[in-house]
Amino acid sequence: MPHTVWSGAISFGLVNVPIRVQSATEDHSVRFHQIHTADGGRVRYRKVCEIEDREVPQSEIGKGYEVSKDRVIGISDAELRNLPLPTAKAIEIVAFVPLDSIDPIRIGDGYYLASDGPVAAKPYKLLARALARSSKVAVAKYAWSGRERLGLLRVRDNVLVLHVMHWDDEIRNPDSLAPAPAAVTDQEIDSALALMDSMTRDDLTGDDLRDHYTDAMQAMLDAKRENQPPPEVPAPEQPAQILDLMAALNQSVAQAREARGEPADVHELPARKQTAKKPAGKKTTAKKTARKRT
Repeated sequence: MPHTVWSGAISFGLVNVPIRVQSATEDHSVRFHQIHTADGGRVRYRKVCEIEDREVPQSEIGKGYEVSKDRVIGISDAELRNLPLPTAKAIEIVAFVPLDSIDPIRIGDGYYLASDGPVAAKPYKLLARALARSSKVAVAKYAWSGRERLGLLRVRDNVLVLHVMHWDDEIRNPDSLAPAPAAVTDQEIDSALALMDSMTRDDLTGDDLRDHYTDAMQAMLDAKRENQPPPEVPAPEQPAQILDLMAALNQSVAQAREARGEPADVHELPARKQTAKKPAGKKTTAKKTARKRT
C-alpha cells in the first residue's frame, strides 16, 4: 500500500472531506552509492556539530533560521505545526477555473487523495463527480513542510489528484531568452504544421516512449554482475546536414510518414500546392494573350 505523506481534509465551502495524501508517481531510476575508487569502500556523509566537533544522531538535529553569521534561531517542529494558518491541516479550495487557463509551467508533482474513513466516502464522491461534470479544476491552498503552498485539484479515473503549483513569483521571466528576430514564411509554418500532423498520435504508449536509458543501465549492471563484457553500444545515427529549413521540414515529414507505414510522398504539403499554382496561372495568361493576338 502506498505510504501516506500527509493527512487532513479538503475544505469545500462548508463541506469537509477527510483525506490521506499518497504519491501518484514512482521513481525507477537506478541508484548509485559513492565509493572510494582505490579500494571500493563506501564514502558516506556524516553530520557533525561545528561546536562540539562530533557526529550527532538524527534525534539531536533540528531546524534553525540564520539571522546573521553569528546567530541562528532554533525552530521546533511543534512551533511549525502550531502556525496560525487555516491551511495547516486542510486543503482549502479557493477557486474553480478552466484547466487551459493555467500555464503548465506552474504545475508540479501529483499526489492521489484517498478518502479517509467511511464518513468521507460521500463528500469525496460528490466533489469528484462535480469536478468531472464541470470540466474545471479547483485551485487550493495548503501547508506542507513549513510553508503554505498552492495546489490544483482534478479528477483522474474517479480519484482526486492534487498537483503542487508554483506561486506567481516563483516563475522566472523568460523575456531574456527570446530568440533574435527572424522572418518565418507562411509556407514554412504550413510545412511545420504538416510535420506536426504526421507525428500526431492518440496516446503516449509504445516502445519509442520507454525509458531506454534505465534499460541500458540495467543491462550493463547485469553484465558486470556476471563478469560479462558490457553490451555493445550501437553507433548513433548521424543527422543529415540540411541547411535549408523547408527541405529539412519536408524530409522530416517523409521520415515520420515512413515510420508510420504511410507513403513518404510530401507533394501534398500546402507549401508545394501554393508553389504549383503560380506557373499554372502564368500559362493561362499566356494562352489568353495568344488568342487576342490571333
